[in-house]
Formats: sequence, C-alpha cells, structure tokens
Amino acid sequence: MNEQLTTIEVQEFLPYPPAKVWRALTEPELLARWLMENDFQAIVGHQFKMRGIPVPAVGFSGLVASEVLEVDAGKRLRISWRDANSGNSLNSTVTWSVSPEGAGTRLSLVHDGFDPNEPTHVASHRIMSGGWRNQVLPRLAQTLAELGSAEPDSAEPEGK
Repeated sequence: MNEQLTTIEVQEFLPYPPAKVWRALTEPELLARWLMENDFQAIVGHQFKMRGIPVPAVGFSGLVASEVLEVDAGKRLRISWRDANSGNSLNSTVTWSVSPEGAGTRLSLVHDGFDPNEPTHVASHRIMSGGWRNQVLPRLAQTLAELGSAEPDSAEPEGK
C-alpha cells in the first residue's frame, strides 16, 4: 500500500501562542471562519456536521459528518470525517496536534484513511491535500491574525 496516498500530513508554524491556535481549532465560530460552518463541541463522542461546498467529481455532497474521537485539551484533537450523504465511501480521520515552538506554535495535521485502490479516494486525496495546504491553513493563519492582540492568548484551553 502506498503510504503517500493513504495519508495527508501537513505541518505549519504559526506565530501565535498555542492557546490561541487551540481556540481556533475548537471554538465553533472561529472554526467556521477558516474551515466550515459547524456545530462542533470539543467533547469526546460529540457528533457534528460541517457544511462546505459540494464537489460532485468525487461524490462529496458538501456535508461532512464527524465525531470527536479524542481531545487532549490544548494539545491534540482528532475527529472522524466522512460524507454525510454517502456520496463518497471515504471514512477518514483528521488529527490536529498543537505544540509550542519558539515564539509561536507548530500545528501538525494528519488526515488519514484514504484507500489508494479506490479512484474517488485518490481524487479526494489530491483535492484535499492541496486544499489543506493552499486554502485551509492560510485561512486559519488569517483568522488568527484577525483575532489581534486584544484577544486573550493565555487562557486555559477548552476541551473535556
């Protein structure tokens, strides 16, 4: 099995404190600004939906059904990721890891569960790989920049 086609891994340095990055990952209104509209709660077992733009070429309805699988407050968040309308058989997980680095934060994203023998998974991997790198993470950086210095950075991270 080709590991490069089963997983997307992206790392990004963000010049913001880990608590601010964690807020952007776990507060629904902030998450909506850089990822998708959602009804997210950082509680293990919480099932939620995210609403994006449909991509008919890969059978994506635009509605992601997810469940919070792991929350290590301020450090790690893992969710399931699948099309809510079964237009695509992809049933994957997305894991964000947050760690302090110098004057900022190292954010690691791992999106895995792609089947390299399934054509829609291969196409989804290609689209999502570019999307995470070139669209989503830059929007996250923009959201963090827009929060400005007036927002508290050192508050305890949320998550149970």
